[in-house]
Amino acid sequence: MKIEKVKNYNQKLLAILGTLAALFLVIALIAFISIIIKEHRDYSSYDDVETGILSDEKIEKLQKENKRLQVISYETPKLIDTLKSIYIIPVSHKMLNQKEDINGILNAFSGASGEQYASSDNRYSSGFYGAYNNVIIYDLNNQINKKLFDKRVNFNTIHTEYFDNDILLLMQASEKDTYKDGVINLEDFKSLYIYSFKQKEMKKVSIEGMDVFNYKFLNNSTDLIIEFGIDKNNDGQYESYNEPILIKTYDFKSGTLSDIIDNQTHSELQKTLEGSEQ
Repeated sequence: MKIEKVKNYNQKLLAILGTLAALFLVIALIAFISIIIKEHRDYSSYDDVETGILSDEKIEKLQKENKRLQVISYETPKLIDTLKSIYIIPVSHKMLNQKEDINGILNAFSGASGEQYASSDNRYSSGFYGAYNNVIIYDLNNQINKKLFDKRVNFNTIHTEYFDNDILLLMQASEKDTYKDGVINLEDFKSLYIYSFKQKEMKKVSIEGMDVFNYKFLNNSTDLIIEFGIDKNNDGQYESYNEPILIKTYDFKSGTLSDIIDNQTHSELQKTLEGSEQ
């Protein structure tokens, strides 16, 4: 009789332990699935933030705080009509690292893709890539050589552009350790240097506190469109994934920079993005 009771007790105990073990496995499985779903949602949410504009709910919350998290950004103009030299300018946006005051200085004008653009006309161009700190122009016939830089610079590309009456060398070079990491390299702000073989002189194109991120020649012209990266967080480095770009035209003959997007249009685009104007 006692043996029978012990057997029944053991069976009940095993049943209870088995039930508890099964319950534990079910809970663990549910927890694991929940974690996977959460990570997937977090990833999807991150992707939405990176590629889309903020929802109306988030915009409303930001407006109550008088803040914004996104700024208007422009990509490199694309040539649509070659004969009439008509371009389109895609308008995009950038996500800031932190919220900023809507009424603050709007120095976040635009953004660009990091793609390299081939010449859209029949002009020949080429490039040289390496780690450079100067360029020497060598005249074989007259046995004359000339260095282009009289100061310490760093650049990794020398572009050559051929025109009917001139050849231009273009270099995006850094000359100051703006990032404060102990070296002058392409992590620092860059200026665009243009050397003309016809004029035998070099021009520098830059805006204080900005980075020359990219440039493109206007159709059949020595004038350029230049993309300036805006250092929103003032760390001395332009980060294209979350800091915007300002685009300007550069008149090679006069050496002047001009805005492409007027202030009113930019302001309207920014207000629409942040929900300030319906």
